[in-house]
Amino acid sequence: MERREHYRVRLRLPARIRWRTPFEQRIEVRETLDVSRGGLLIPSAAAVEPGARVWLTFPYDSTIPDGQPEVPARVVRSERVPGSETRFGLRFEPASLHARNGHGAKISAQERRVSVRRPFAVPVRVRSEYSPWFEEAMTLDVSPDGLRFLSTREYEPGARLILWFNPGVSSPWRSRGEFRAVVVRSDPEPDGRALIVAVCRIRE
Repeated sequence: MERREHYRVRLRLPARIRWRTPFEQRIEVRETLDVSRGGLLIPSAAAVEPGARVWLTFPYDSTIPDGQPEVPARVVRSERVPGSETRFGLRFEPASLHARNGHGAKISAQERRVSVRRPFAVPVRVRSEYSPWFEEAMTLDVSPDGLRFLSTREYEPGARLILWFNPGVSSPWRSRGEFRAVVVRSDPEPDGRALIVAVCRIRE
């Protein structure tokens, strides 16, 4: 019995997939095998386990110089095709997942931030103020005064960070270069795979 919520269509279009590994982010550009309103099936040279979060640009156009929108998705299944590559199915994450605060509760009228967040997924490099080592993270949502990003590192509230956006992406803040920020909250993601870190921008 067919249990999918949306019908799939065999469609070959380029898609760029980004996901985290223990040490860095990995990017692949592949052609989809089939597509639906809720997700897609795509081949990969790597094995990505079910439940992993990825970021998808679809359809992807390599001729566009500036960054293209990336949307979050989850791997719902992964299968190795004998004599071929791995195929994995992706399910788009609903936008409502971003309308939450750091510990998974829905944002309410008691939310105290001054400016409204909007979903915005772009790669961002993050390091502690006094450390030369950065991590490659992905933003979840942004506002003029701050943002939230997914991290594999632990940052204490009050810690000062340096953030900068990779060249070729659409920066959520108008100016370029490094930005200083302070950690206001750090909570585990609902599935426990990463931390959701909220920072407030320090304007100098």
